[in-house]
Amino acid sequence: MEYGDAEHVLRVEAWGPDSVRIRAARHMIREDLPGALNTPPPPVAVEVHTAADGTSSLTVGTLRVEMSAAGRLRFVHSTDGHELLREADGHFAWPGPRQFTPSVGGGHRLEQRFAAHDDERFYGLGQHSHGRLDHRNMVLDLVQRNGEVTIPFALSSRGYGLLWNLPAVGRVEFAANQTRWVADSAEQIDYWVTAAPDPAGILAHYADATGHAPVLPEWALGLWQSRLRYRDQAELLATAREYDRRKLPLSVIAVDYFHWPHLGDWRFDPADWPDPAAMVAELESMGMRPLLSVWPSVSVLSENYTTMRDERLLVGTAQGQPFQHVFPDASLNGEPLPVAFYDPTDPRARDFLWSRLKRNYHDAGFRVWWLDACEPEMFPEQFAHLRYAAGPGPAVANLYPREHVRGVYEHARAEGDDVPVSLVRSAWAGSQAYGAALWSGDIPATFDALAAQIRAGLSAGLSGIPWWTTDIGGFHGGDPDDPDYRELLVRWFQFAVFCPLLRMHGHREPREGFSAGHSGGPNELWSYGSQAYDILVRQLQLREDLRPYLHGLAVDAAHTGTPMIRPLFLGHPDDPRAWEVEDQLLCGPDVLVAPVTRLGDRSRTVYLPAGSDWTDVATGTTHAGGVTVLAEAPLHRIPVFIRRGADLGAGPGAGPGVAFPH
Repeated sequence: MEYGDAEHVLRVEAWGPDSVRIRAARHMIREDLPGALNTPPPPVAVEVHTAADGTSSLTVGTLRVEMSAAGRLRFVHSTDGHELLREADGHFAWPGPRQFTPSVGGGHRLEQRFAAHDDERFYGLGQHSHGRLDHRNMVLDLVQRNGEVTIPFALSSRGYGLLWNLPAVGRVEFAANQTRWVADSAEQIDYWVTAAPDPAGILAHYADATGHAPVLPEWALGLWQSRLRYRDQAELLATAREYDRRKLPLSVIAVDYFHWPHLGDWRFDPADWPDPAAMVAELESMGMRPLLSVWPSVSVLSENYTTMRDERLLVGTAQGQPFQHVFPDASLNGEPLPVAFYDPTDPRARDFLWSRLKRNYHDAGFRVWWLDACEPEMFPEQFAHLRYAAGPGPAVANLYPREHVRGVYEHARAEGDDVPVSLVRSAWAGSQAYGAALWSGDIPATFDALAAQIRAGLSAGLSGIPWWTTDIGGFHGGDPDDPDYRELLVRWFQFAVFCPLLRMHGHREPREGFSAGHSGGPNELWSYGSQAYDILVRQLQLREDLRPYLHGLAVDAAHTGTPMIRPLFLGHPDDPRAWEVEDQLLCGPDVLVAPVTRLGDRSRTVYLPAGSDWTDVATGTTHAGGVTVLAEAPLHRIPVFIRRGADLGAGPGAGPGVAFPH
């Protein structure tokens, strides 16, 4: 179904079950632009009708798109005709719902407008720190920043999902008068709409369109240990051995930044890391795997800089300057030096990076990747100045983290790795298909930040990213000797036990200078006093008990696109109250978790969604759904309820059951 006038051309086409793709351009629709819908879906049954008055419609499954004679679009449910989404004009004369304003240097500022509905809620949109699950009445920058992850997919309470299929820098405005999607500079409007009877169906269509996540490996469900950084091989192994001596199960331990001579060398400094292969072997003998930090930055002192510059494997600039940022150099006691960034939108650059990762890390046994600072982080933001292989910076910058993780995943798979896992700080639509495990970035060490993490993790799941984690205790600060901070860390750990990944990380006090010789404040389970240690050990055992259940959720996430942790409405869409609860979560369909997010609280209210009966695991009391209860929350546990009839011991290798703290 197509339309054209003096200002632009428009194309509407079926794109998967119950789904359509809409593209509009000033003169001609291009097929070669980057996005998340680069693989056409299998054909589906489509009905197209054109009336004598110039109106037309396209129906695919439960979704019908109606086009007026003037080219305005309305999206309705094909069976009962109720409106899901409707374009809206900017003004009665001009502009209409689609606006193209020429940009300096080429391209256009693009705007797409839709009508607002007072009762509509918007979910997903990546991961943000503003502390809300519903994005209604908010403006979100479409840009990648530390802790602010742009995945431009909105799940609406009206029964549809919309993917803004542009990796361009811009914004989305969910205002009371209109919804407006904006790209600061791009070639054409491109978005995808899907419909389904419930939110789970919408997420399934989204996964089909943008890629399904693999099954999270079972080993990844254990504890991941990190602090700001371990200074050297000896310090890291001493920590691992202490976990082993205490018989604390540990799956992953991190080799962080400054293990290299210079940024962009992508190799160990032998002075601090004399035998990485032997380190890997010893960790494996204790049932642990090393997590290896890989940054996309390339210092002017890097042994790879000249080659990458001359072969044009670095992000370019409009005026030709070779550097976009500064970062402390390990060899100069932390003095900042200019750095460039490799360009993962160029397959040749992805090949080059992997050649170094394979030779210096993979061949020594490293299989788990930490793709840090992969937005990439640069100050000041300078998108108009950047040039990528995929296109101008304003048009493609948000694509960077997905192409980065894609390169590592595809090359590792080619080496025979089963499911490569990469811990990433940023993502875009489709990152989930490349083994991306998103964490929420460098966040404050506060109870407010803990509360925001609940919404951030749920939003990531509703954006197609089923593997998610957070720095337990926050990143910036935290005194292990402070009783209030110890309480924060305990409460954070209790929440994280139910998250897809369980990860200790942070820059604890005393915070030292930024140099290659510095380590980080203590951040191991035994670093927070005997009371906290006893609680954390019991919580870690709970996590171990839950692993068969969590593995089942990971399998389901891979097959259906349903996230492992989810808001209440995903499991109970017919309960209006479930759409309003933002400070609780479902871990799979059967476990309801109510984190404690205020210092000193020893109880909290919990809403139990309608349609199921719920049992308090601490007291054994069963409540009917659809009610709010007051649940006790002593320091050693948070309120947890199990759906009546659930079997948490199901799964391969399941033990006798899950031992929840009482």
